[in-house]
Amino acid sequence: MERVYLDHNATMPLRTEVRDAMIAAMDVAGNPSSVHAEGRLAKGLVERARAQVATAFGADGADVVFVSGATEAAALACAGRGLLGAEVEHDAVRAWIDPVLAVDAAGQVAVTEPERSAVQLANSETGIVQDLPQGLAVIDATQAFGKLPVAFNWLGCDMALISAHKLGGPKGIGALVMKRGTDLAAQIKGGGQEMGRRSGTENVIGIAGFGAAAEAAARDLENGVWERVEKLRNILDSAIEADAKETIFVGKDTRRLPNTTCFATPGWKGETQVMQMDLAGFAISAGSACSSGKVKASAVLTAMGFDAATASSAIRVSLGPQTTEDDVMRFAETWRAKWEKHRARAA
Repeated sequence: MERVYLDHNATMPLRTEVRDAMIAAMDVAGNPSSVHAEGRLAKGLVERARAQVATAFGADGADVVFVSGATEAAALACAGRGLLGAEVEHDAVRAWIDPVLAVDAAGQVAVTEPERSAVQLANSETGIVQDLPQGLAVIDATQAFGKLPVAFNWLGCDMALISAHKLGGPKGIGALVMKRGTDLAAQIKGGGQEMGRRSGTENVIGIAGFGAAAEAAARDLENGVWERVEKLRNILDSAIEADAKETIFVGKDTRRLPNTTCFATPGWKGETQVMQMDLAGFAISAGSACSSGKVKASAVLTAMGFDAATASSAIRVSLGPQTTEDDVMRFAETWRAKWEKHRARAA
C-alpha cells in the first residue's frame, strides 16, 4: 500500500514550482557579488526571492537576511542578548534563552517583558498558537508562516525566524526578518554579504526555491487550502477520540495550527507508536524532528503540566495540502487497530 506522509511540521515535501525554480537557478553561473552580467543575473535571482519572501510574510519595509535555516536565524537573533523565553520553545531558540517564562495548562506563555523575550508564534509539537503582545524582541514564526494568515508588520516584533522547508521549499535555507534599523552584530564575518549581517556567497539555488515556496504558500492561504486541511484534522481527532477514550488531545480547546494534532495515550510510548505506524506505512513523529533520536518525555508537554508518563506517550500528526480524507481515515483505522492490540497485551 502507498505510504502516507503525515509529518509536515518536520518538513513539507518539495513543491513542483519550487523544484522548477531551483533547476532554473542551477543554470545561472555567476556569483551574486560579481559585477559582470552573470553575477548580476545571480544577484537578480536572490533579490527576486527576497521580495517574494518579504511579500508573502508581510514584511514590506523590513530586512530579509538569508541564512542556512531557522536554527542559524535563532542564533543570529538571540545569542548574547540575555533574552527570556519558555520551556515550550524549539530547541534552536531554547539554546540561547533563559527559559523562565511561565506556561499554563493551555500552552500559553506569560510574556512579562516583551522587549527582552523570544517566543514562538505556533508550537511545532502541539500546534498551539500563542496570543502574543506587541514589542517582542524575537518571534519564532517558523511553523506559523505559510499555514496561518500572519504578517511581520502585524506582529510588532524586532525580528522573526522563518524557514523554507516548512513551506514546501528546500532544506538548508531560511531567513531572519528584521525591523529596519535593528542593531545586530554579524556572527559569520567575511565579505559582508546579506547587508553585512551574514557573510558568505549566497545559496542562490536554495534562495530561489525559498522565494518560489513563499509565493506558493501565500497562494494556498488565499485559496483556502488550510481551511480544508483543518477540516481533515478535525475528522482525524473525532475518529481517534471515538474509540480511544483514554487518549488526551493536547490543545484541542485552544487555537492550533490547522494541520496539527498532538495526542497522548498513557501507557503506550510515543516512539513505539511512531515505529509501528511507520511499519504500517504512515510517517508521523513523537515531537520535534530536531530532537529526533532522543527517547525522553516531551519538554513541551512537561512544561504544560503533563506527567512524564503522559508526556512520553504523545505523538504528533501533521497534515499537508496534499493530504486526503482517505489518508486520514486509513491512519485512524490503522492506529486504532494497533491500540487495540497494545491494550490487549497490556491487560
